[in-house]
Amino acid sequence: MFLKINAEGKVPVIKFDEKWVSDSDIITQILEEKYPIPQLVTPPEKATVGLKIFSTFIGFLKSKDPNDGTEQALLSELSTFNDYLNENGPFVNRKDISAADLLSLGPKLYHLEIA
Repeated sequence: MFLKINAEGKVPVIKFDEKWVSDSDIITQILEEKYPIPQLVTPPEKATVGLKIFSTFIGFLKSKDPNDGTEQALLSELSTFNDYLNENGPFVNRKDISAADLLSLGPKLYHLEIA
């Protein structure tokens, strides 16, 4: 059933005005237009917060050498992100939740926790 709605099988997906939308940027834009408060757009100066976590995690998962530094690189990225949230959080955009939290970092950190 899901693949009939979204042939690529991508998430997130949501139905707006009888049309299914699977692009997170477009979903955010539609939500911003329909519900302007709270604003979900991540301020440009905060768009790179936590950006390297998932790619570093993938590098760690693919690594076959426990001494190649990928584990330390991942721990360093997570520590940097944790420090950022401790100083600025609880969300990327301080007290306001944003698309970075909901559509980017949240799902990726969840996958990291599961793995």
